[in-house]
Amino acid sequence: MTGLAVHVIEAGLVPYAEALAWQRSLAEARIGGRLPHDVLLLLEHPPVVTLGRDSRAGHVLEPPGVPVVAVERGGDVTFHGPGQLVGYPILDLSGYRQDLHWYLRTLEQALIAALAELGVPAERRAGYTGVWTRQGERKIASIGVHVKQWVTWHGFALNVTTDLSHFGRIVPCGIPGVAMTSVQREQGEGRGEKELWGDTVAAVKRGFATAFDVTATTDDVEQLRLATASRRTV
Repeated sequence: MTGLAVHVIEAGLVPYAEALAWQRSLAEARIGGRLPHDVLLLLEHPPVVTLGRDSRAGHVLEPPGVPVVAVERGGDVTFHGPGQLVGYPILDLSGYRQDLHWYLRTLEQALIAALAELGVPAERRAGYTGVWTRQGERKIASIGVHVKQWVTWHGFALNVTTDLSHFGRIVPCGIPGVAMTSVQREQGEGRGEKELWGDTVAAVKRGFATAFDVTATTDDVEQLRLATASRRTV
C-alpha cells in the first residue's frame, strides 16, 4: 500500500449546485493545506444535464426539462439523476502520479474492478474515456475531471438503477449512437434497488481502494463540512 488514506463520504441525494460548490471548497482546502487528506464523495443528484468544456450546443437534442449547467470538467454533455452513483474524488495527485492520463485510466480501472465484482464484465474503449460493458458494448460509466495544482475534482458517474430514457434527450458524452446501460439492466430486474445500490457502493469503494492503492475509510459528512466551512470558489 502507498500508506495514503482516502476518506469516503456517502452523502446521499445532493442538488448539483450544492455538490459543485462543495467540491470546489474541498479542492481549495486541499490545495491550501487546510484539508490534510484526500476525499471521495459518493452521492446522487436530482435530474440535471451538465456541459463539460468540450460540449457542443447540438448535443442537447431537445429541451431536457431539467437544469442545464456548464462546468469546468473535461468532456461533453451528460445526464445525472437518481439511481446513478456519482463519485467526486478530491485527490492531491502529487501523492500519486502527476499524470492526468494515468489518473483517468486508474478511475476507469476502479470502476471495471467494481463491475467485475457485480458480475458485469466491463472494459475501456479505444479513443474514449469511460467504461463500457464487454458484452453489447454499451456505456455504463462516464468520466469527466478537472485538475488544478494537481488537485482533482469532478469525477465519474456509474449508472446503477438510472432511468436511461433521460439519455435520449442528449448525445451522451458527444458520442453519436452510443447505447447507455446500467448495472440493473445488465444484471436483470430480479434484485431490489436498495440491495443493488448498497452492493454497488461497496464494490466501488473496494475497486477505488485497490486501483489507487489506498486505504478507504468512511468519514462523517458533517465533520467534513465543518472542517472545510469556507465556501470560496477555486
